[in-house]
Amino acid sequence: MSQSNNYCVIMAGGVGSRFWPMSTQKFPKQFQDILGTGRTMIQQTYDRISQIIPAENIFVITNKEYVDVSRSQLPEVPENNIVGEPMMKNTAACNLYMANKIAETNPDANLIVLPADHLILKEKTFLEKVQYALDLATDHDYLITLGITPTRPDTGYGYIQFIDKGDSEAAKVKTFTEKPSLEIARTFLESGDFLWNAGIFVWNTKSIQKAFADHLPDMVEQFNSCEYNSGKEVRCIELIYPKVAKISIDNGIMEKARNVYVIPADLGWSDLGTWTSVYENAAKDEQKNAVNSKYVMTYNSRGNVIRLKNRNKAAIIDGLKNYIIVDTDKALLICPRDHDQLIKEYVQDLKNFKKGNKFI
Repeated sequence: MSQSNNYCVIMAGGVGSRFWPMSTQKFPKQFQDILGTGRTMIQQTYDRISQIIPAENIFVITNKEYVDVSRSQLPEVPENNIVGEPMMKNTAACNLYMANKIAETNPDANLIVLPADHLILKEKTFLEKVQYALDLATDHDYLITLGITPTRPDTGYGYIQFIDKGDSEAAKVKTFTEKPSLEIARTFLESGDFLWNAGIFVWNTKSIQKAFADHLPDMVEQFNSCEYNSGKEVRCIELIYPKVAKISIDNGIMEKARNVYVIPADLGWSDLGTWTSVYENAAKDEQKNAVNSKYVMTYNSRGNVIRLKNRNKAAIIDGLKNYIIVDTDKALLICPRDHDQLIKEYVQDLKNFKKGNKFI
């Protein structure tokens, strides 16, 4: 199989409001070094996949507001491969857009679609599973997803139920379930035939285009009206986007299609959806504090995640346990770690202040 038939689409359009105040509308989570590794989330995603897919075959789909920051953070990716959506329309639209655009250049293209802001610790396993999925997509009309072996009954993830796969590496998908209650999540874990939905997809362009034709024909009609990789593309996309349905690829395609397969994988994966998940995955000191600056001094403080935008700034924390402390140029957040689900509400309340939007 020709390596040149394999392409990657990195989805980088989210706002990441749960990571306020580090993540803002102008500079969201995927463009931040959330874990303090020296590389941003989108750069880490690129570093990972570029080991098996050449830079010229890697595309980024993001909001048009973030095209410039995407280009500055990924200078290796050709400029024209970084594509801006005129407005947020969830994940079905951007998947069809990129499948059409890439198929116009290479009708035999296989695509891996990756979120820009996920953590994967077991890179070797990830690359092996991706290569297997790309090979599978070449030979079969399958829509493939990587399913994460669950480690706890988490209510924050979607779940994929699969049919016993025997000796095969891939299993046919039986059901998708959105975020379940804790009780249901426990039964999923005990049954042994459920995986976390990581939102990582692999398919041939022909397979995904056919699936869209079957399940979202109106969207296909809208996107088929554009001439891709031409001077007319951007204007056409701007005209159709207001009319395009706002629906996820999971709801629009994956839950309805009958040719969906999952590859179970233990990847050391996290979607880094909250400050608590950052804390769990970050390096910690002897007091179990996750700190990103050498000038932070802690006393009687344990289990905190401490992030300073200015790493040359001194901070002294005394008497705090299990807190989130995030200091940026414009805002300071101090809240208990177990309130991290409330950060979206804090941001909404801040908007109600006069000129509150400038902090968001």
